[in-house]
Amino acid sequence: MQIRTAPAPVAEIFDLRRSVLRPGLPADAAVYPEDSDPGVFHMAAYDGDAVAACATFFPDPVPGEEDVPAYRFRGMASAPEVRGRGFGAAVLRAGIEEAARRGAELVWCNGRVVARGFYEGMGFTTDGETFEIVPSGAHHRFVLKITAAG
Repeated sequence: MQIRTAPAPVAEIFDLRRSVLRPGLPADAAVYPEDSDPGVFHMAAYDGDAVAACATFFPDPVPGEEDVPAYRFRGMASAPEVRGRGFGAAVLRAGIEEAARRGAELVWCNGRVVARGFYEGMGFTTDGETFEIVPSGAHHRFVLKITAAG
């Protein structure tokens, strides 16, 4: 199955981000300060016309590697009904490709510990110790070096 991905306005991905990552919290809990910064893009994967997965990418160096062009992503979410069907992987691959087009050599995130297998399966490595992000829980920093092959 070919999954359609495309950059999308934040308004198009916001409800999915909020419902998956900040359930039960006020809507503003899912607003990120980077959402409208220059260089930011929001990527969506679609199941028909519905946003099935999303992530927000913004220029931000990996701590300790400030001289290497990098994009960080956050707000990655997949609708519960499509999990395990490749929508999350598709939106992440599309975001990595777009970040590479914009000159990134690294892509990274602070990802939930429970998602470690997913990120490692996508080629990311863990960087540093486990740390806590309130209200989301235990996280790792995951980093991917973008190669010429993508």
